[in-house]
Amino acid sequence: MTAQRTIIETIDVTKVYGMGDISVTALKGINMQIEAGEFVAIMGPSGSGKSTLMHILGCLSQPNSGEYILDGVDVSHLDKAQLAGVRNKKLGFIFQAYNLLARTSALRNVTLPLLYTHEGNENMEARDEKARTILEMVGLADRMNHQPHELSGGQQQRVAIARALINDPVLVIADEPTGNLDSHSGEEIMALLHKLHLQGTTIVMVTHDPKIAAHTQRTINLIDGLVDNITHNGKAHIEKKVEYEAI
Repeated sequence: MTAQRTIIETIDVTKVYGMGDISVTALKGINMQIEAGEFVAIMGPSGSGKSTLMHILGCLSQPNSGEYILDGVDVSHLDKAQLAGVRNKKLGFIFQAYNLLARTSALRNVTLPLLYTHEGNENMEARDEKARTILEMVGLADRMNHQPHELSGGQQQRVAIARALINDPVLVIADEPTGNLDSHSGEEIMALLHKLHLQGTTIVMVTHDPKIAAHTQRTINLIDGLVDNITHNGKAHIEKKVEYEAI
């Protein structure tokens, strides 16, 4: 039997903002593991530390102490340039506000991360073909040359998902991916994330919405900078497999 591959492991991770009397401890010793192919939500009230934890998991910030091991490599003490390299090679990001370039086509938004890798020096036609394949996969075959203002919110988020996948990341981090969408568009985006999960993508999603978190396999609940409890969300994601595969 093949051993499960651990994508995320945090060991006593702490994060403190400020100094002395005005310091705030956002994370007080986070221990967690996420295996390859898991779909996990991180939840917590305002001030619980979930955004701070997301920034550390996304190599956008470093812990003050403890270890963060990403795909077998301790990235806790890398400098900013090294962290940028890790983000571009190993991580894909989906943001609540989409973060697309306004006057740029969907195709060019998706290929943008490739400009910061060795692939950026390869044939543009090959890069475009890869982006087209992913845009087709997320249901935007007829919107590749449209700019963000010509797309609905749900379509813009699909472009953002395609961009997150273009570098074949080991981990996709989704920050409130349905937060700016109506309920119907939000369900479509969740169905797409389920489809990616069924294809083997490892996804960590930060959300404040328990209904959205319930779509995942398990929810890590934070309170006051600590893991309060972990909820296993049953088999809902499996029971809807046929529905999601049809998206």
